[in-house]
Amino acid sequence: MASVKIECVVNGRYSVAESPVWEEKDGTLLYTDITEQNVYRWNPVDNQIKKIHVDATAGSVVPRNSGGYVLALGKRLAFLDWEKQVVTDITEIDREKSNIRFNDGKADPAGRFLAGTMGMETRPDVFERHQGSLYALQTDHSVVKHLDQVDLSNGLAWSLDHKIFYYIDSLHFSVDAFDYDLQSGKISNRRVVYKLEQGVIIPDGQCIDNEGKLWVACYNGGSILRIDPETGKKMQTVKLPVSKTTSCCFGGKDYADLYVTSATRSLDQESFQRESLAGGIFKVTGLGVKGIPPHSFMG
Repeated sequence: MASVKIECVVNGRYSVAESPVWEEKDGTLLYTDITEQNVYRWNPVDNQIKKIHVDATAGSVVPRNSGGYVLALGKRLAFLDWEKQVVTDITEIDREKSNIRFNDGKADPAGRFLAGTMGMETRPDVFERHQGSLYALQTDHSVVKHLDQVDLSNGLAWSLDHKIFYYIDSLHFSVDAFDYDLQSGKISNRRVVYKLEQGVIIPDGQCIDNEGKLWVACYNGGSILRIDPETGKKMQTVKLPVSKTTSCCFGGKDYADLYVTSATRSLDQESFQRESLAGGIFKVTGLGVKGIPPHSFMG
């Protein structure tokens, strides 16, 4: 097996870098910094980073088939026109709740945008429980609520045959699976496919490779786990030189590179100084597997 190589490609010291998506058309990596309220595009060829500042927490971003992006922004879903740097609101959820925000989101294989919410922090890395929900923005711009009583809505992925939806509610310390009806978007039959030990390490973002195995970022664990969702077994651990790994996606030529985002937020001063690459974006090569192209929002 090829030897695994990890390099920091963007030493951004981001507060909470998240939601990485590879844009094949332009060969760029799209991602957000949630708390700094920025959306970024990084071009590995010339190492240029372009940024748009938005007016609320930037929980997640996905490309839109017709151009531009869809954003989970504060409590709103919105379109972002990158060229004009204009944000257009689609809808706001849970108007009566002031203590939630959108977090991770991803487009499903039918072109819907699924994104979940979470309770606000009461103190660093401690969150209000049962405040969140999981939503789907349909291609006609209507919104469907799939789940409520969510603690910290996070990583999303779909099986290669699109029949299973994998989902992480971080404070459940598990990767869960649902049966997924691609035509209707309905989810059912929730079950646990991988359980982490309850503690400081929490599962965060995730993606899937072309063998149907999941790659799960472990916040506070400084690692990415490769999970076989059929057997519930951990197959591989990739250790990163930073503790707060947040999410991952495959990209690059043939989707052979794994990009990993990380955070500096809530690192104490000593850890911040010790982890000189914290908040950076990493490229992991030599894994011996490839990813699949991401889906776009089709509305």
